[in-house]
Amino acid sequence: MKTAVSITAEKKKELIEQFKTHETDTGSPEVQIAVLTKRIQNLTEHFKTHKKDYHSRRGLLKLVGKRKNLLHYLRNVDMNRYRDLLKKLGLRK
Repeated sequence: MKTAVSITAEKKKELIEQFKTHETDTGSPEVQIAVLTKRIQNLTEHFKTHKKDYHSRRGLLKLVGKRKNLLHYLRNVDMNRYRDLLKKLGLRK
């Protein structure tokens, strides 16, 4: 079975619907972190079968860094939103 490294438009729409903060929201930190988390999960699955894919691994590290920066921003802006998002996504911190 082939694992998709990127996420489909339908899956992205579902994530936006689930994590949006208002009706026309597409770029809030919650949405961005949710999309990045899904992409990170897909890449992690990809590496279980393609252990030597170093180019994609670099992309994964960049995604993790971007998510980390967004999480720090959200934590500094609103701690309650930060904690709720961690619970919803199942991230540990």
